[in-house]
Amino acid sequence: MPITEIENLTHLRALVGKEIAVSDWFEVTQERVNQFADATLDHQWIHINEERAKSESPFGTTIAHGFLTLSLLPYLMQQSIKYKTPPKMGVNYGLNRLRFTSPVPVGSNIRARVTLQAIEEISGGVQVTWNVVVEREGAEKPCLVAEWLGRSYE
Repeated sequence: MPITEIENLTHLRALVGKEIAVSDWFEVTQERVNQFADATLDHQWIHINEERAKSESPFGTTIAHGFLTLSLLPYLMQQSIKYKTPPKMGVNYGLNRLRFTSPVPVGSNIRARVTLQAIEEISGGVQVTWNVVVEREGAEKPCLVAEWLGRSYE
């Protein structure tokens, strides 16, 4: 997908209510799932034991951690939106809503659809509310929906 170029925060304000980006597809590999399991100490078998998942899981394979899918949002966003004049600093402020609506089987390709919901003035910058839907290639239902808050400082 083409990268959405945003001039600056003033330009961003004009995009409230619009879908502004769709990321490229990103493959969720077993190696990445294993690395995430090691980093978070979440070694539940549905994520890392391929043989057991094949025989015992309703998905027939290992699946990504929901929090791995969530943690890929900054990467997917950075791959799809660029500022010509970026803010001095941006921070993750959290989530208002988050749902893991369907599993991400290992080997799946996912992408993010990003809609700008709101921009609010804060001291020294703005708070941006993004509606993000993570889709899995070939699936009817998204795998993650979130209302994600970020703060950008000028």
